[in-house]
Amino acid sequence: MRKLLLLLFVFVFTASAANLKLYLKDGGFQLVREYKVDGDRVRFYSVERSDWEEIPTELVDLKRTNAETSASQDAQAKEAQEFADEEAAARESRQEILKIPRDPGVYRLEDNQLRVFDAAESTVHNSKGRNVLKTLVPVLPGKSTLDIPGDHSKNIVKESSPEFFLQLSEFESFGLVKLMPVKGLRNVEQISILPVVKEMEETRNTIPTFTRQLSDNGLYKIWPQDPLPQGEYAIVEYTEGKANVQVWDFRIQ
Repeated sequence: MRKLLLLLFVFVFTASAANLKLYLKDGGFQLVREYKVDGDRVRFYSVERSDWEEIPTELVDLKRTNAETSASQDAQAKEAQEFADEEAAARESRQEILKIPRDPGVYRLEDNQLRVFDAAESTVHNSKGRNVLKTLVPVLPGKSTLDIPGDHSKNIVKESSPEFFLQLSEFESFGLVKLMPVKGLRNVEQISILPVVKEMEETRNTIPTFTRQLSDNGLYKIWPQDPLPQGEYAIVEYTEGKANVQVWDFRIQ
């Protein structure tokens, strides 16, 4: 379909590029496919009459004609290049999608090779340091944290603006977060259980990202808006207010 659109665009571009205005000094113009100056005559192909014709050069506003023709051709060439670049990017995206598994998870393409990230094990800790099951049923009003073990991720990424592919397990929220190292753990989020209403609030150190949906079944590309400094990060998938966060950690180094 895109190939057909490209061919159609090229046809329209070629046709429109052929239609030029040959301006006359009396204020009128001739719509022409092409023209050339031959001494004291301007020879042109009339779009209206589909034939070659001539007119005295002194009757033609060549300065205006040449300037507008040049500007029009530059604009059309730029538009054609932008369309070609868009088509090339779409083709590259389609080729990337074919390399990404449909199993839920996080992936990268590094040197055109697939890299698979394993999900990290996360645990909720309350303010007294005790582990809490992820159902959070026993949690009393107060604050807890969702953490993953270790000071550093084993998944090293050696670029500051990495692109990730995320295949969602369900259509849930997702994002990129900065992890905070705390006593042999890395904090993913803080959890507050509000008294009386017993509602849950989750706070994360979210990094602004760009995202692009690549398929209807939940495949996305995600990358940071700004380069990331060295540190600990994670791609997370979550349902707000449920503390059922899936975490894929990595380290920028």
